This record gives sequence, structure tokens and C-alpha cells, in this order.
Amino acid sequence: MINAEKIIAVVCPDSAPIKRMVQRAKEAGTAIDATQGRKTKAVLVMENGSMVLSALMPETLAGRAGVSLETAKEE
Repeated sequence: MINAEKIIAVVCPDSAPIKRMVQRAKEAGTAIDATQGRKTKAVLVMENGSMVLSALMPETLAGRAGVSLETAKEE
């Protein structure tokens, strides 16, 4: 479980800058792999600088957190 209030961003892991951020987090030991061996479809950037790798789509994560993507984009 993750505290939804501590999430700064939910991003797609496909871009080069995000891939570099994830690699640095893995090297620093601040990456949490919650994919259970599946493909990473979303990266959650947390307040404390850690990154959580998820096999769920960003839309699914937003729905479970009770936030619509349109509302999140406006904030």
C-alpha cells in the first residue's frame, strides 16, 4: 500500500529521462519494484524521492486513488 497523498507524479516509463531517473533510483536503492515480474507500465514519484515501479496503467492507479486524470492535470 502507498499513501496517495505522498505521490508527486505518475508517469509513463517509456521516455528516456524517466528511464534514467529509474536507473539512478535503482543504483541508489530508492526504487521499489512492485511489478511482480511484469512489464513496468507506470512510475510513481514519491515525496521522499523514492520511485515505485508499477505494472498497472496510470489510469488504473488514478482511479484507485480516487482522482480523475483531468483533475490531476489541472492541479
